[in-house]
Amino acid sequence: MRVAVCQFLGVIFIITYLCGMQHYQFTAQIERDKEAGVYIAYVPSLPGAHTQATSLDQLTINLKEVIELCLEELTKEELETLPEYVGVQQIHVEI
Repeated sequence: MRVAVCQFLGVIFIITYLCGMQHYQFTAQIERDKEAGVYIAYVPSLPGAHTQATSLDQLTINLKEVIELCLEELTKEELETLPEYVGVQQIHVEI
């Protein structure tokens, strides 16, 4: 059984994923491409996990699917060594 919960927190989605008895939590970075009119998301700590959509609701659906697909492709050893997500920091620079 797989369950995914997604919360919108500013520009960051926190995704909790239950896969069998394992519990995974991922953070997806969300950007909006104004020119193309789409939202683009990627999960920094899960190789290959990126998607896009024209709405945040569709993006959530796409993220759940891509995370599931990426997790299914990883070996047990790869799952155990996924990088730990630390956070996002905004830096203000004047030039």
